[in-house]
Amino acid sequence: MNRRGAARGTRRSGGGSEGTSGVPDLPVDPVPESTPAQAAATAPASRPRDEPRRVSLALQGGGAHGAFTWGVLDRLLEDDRIDFEAVSGTSAGAMNAAALVAGMAAGGRDGAREALDRFWLTTSRMALFSPMQRTLTDRLLGRWNLDRSPGFFLFNLFSRLYSPYQTNPLDHHPLRELLTRQIDIEAVRAARMRVFVTATNVRTGRPRVFDNSELSYDALLASACLPYLYQAVEIDGDAYWDGGYMGNPAIWPLIYGCASADVVLVQINPLVREGVPTTALEIENRMNEISFNASLMHEMRAIGFVQRLLNEGALTPEVAKRYKNMRIHMIGDEEGMKSLGVTSKYNAERAFLERLKAAGRACTERWLETTYDDLGVRSSVDVAKTFL
Repeated sequence: MNRRGAARGTRRSGGGSEGTSGVPDLPVDPVPESTPAQAAATAPASRPRDEPRRVSLALQGGGAHGAFTWGVLDRLLEDDRIDFEAVSGTSAGAMNAAALVAGMAAGGRDGAREALDRFWLTTSRMALFSPMQRTLTDRLLGRWNLDRSPGFFLFNLFSRLYSPYQTNPLDHHPLRELLTRQIDIEAVRAARMRVFVTATNVRTGRPRVFDNSELSYDALLASACLPYLYQAVEIDGDAYWDGGYMGNPAIWPLIYGCASADVVLVQINPLVREGVPTTALEIENRMNEISFNASLMHEMRAIGFVQRLLNEGALTPEVAKRYKNMRIHMIGDEEGMKSLGVTSKYNAERAFLERLKAAGRACTERWLETTYDDLGVRSSVDVAKTFL
């Protein structure tokens, strides 16, 4: 889950930082949430139900902002016109991926929705005991940032002076208890849906992708291991940090390991911010966004290059058949996520998580209306324009 501190079908309104606008610019008209029992009756039916569009999912990390992805998945699971072949996730995206697959294995689409609900609501209950809480003024003004939180101020100070090897010598990790209670890891390992979770090897600086057969609680913890918060997670004799440094999320496993050419990226870290940040928090926020988007930008550049070669007929038929012309799609709320400050990634209050979930559902509803027909046909994202 990233340190302090999407494209089509987003709602635009006044941007700016939360500190100046007061209330974050998230969608105010979220799609009413149906219960799992109502999903079949409310799902669109413009396509034959026996021909679902098969896609792979790519889920970014971003701390509490991962609750936006919770909403995206919740809405996608209501629509049985879409089938999921695989999911690649990093940090918070890895948690969403594990909950999705474990829930699917236990109870199908309804089970996945329930598993995601349990995971995020349990997270919010654990946050009740966090020393990092909003001030009364922030609560009254509807601000979700923790900029003014005394607890966050002390945490920020101590994390710059002391390492987790000093402040947490017993290596207590609250996420471990959450994962062991909420995620059936054996069900994920045996699942039909492929899972790819990325962590960063501390020694080599290379990404390691754990698939179903290798997945463990330690792999999930490694994918979300911010080095200023937790000691590195050791797996097979190697130490690992947060996967966001080298794959947020990793796309290449979905290219080489899956039949579907359609990848749906759930983007929660803004790509573009106008203007130059001038405060310490704004600078750190933008540095965080750039660094945790860097690996994705590089992968998309490679995908765009191959797309151009294939579309222009620059390869011989013999060579061209060795490449897959990927179709890239993206669900996100670029403007809405920009309005949230970097410190809100540490805010796991239930009201905030549910607001993000509602925003994710609303964005996905618009995406389904405008983009569903592109699945299996063409990219709905101009890779060159968006990432190059």
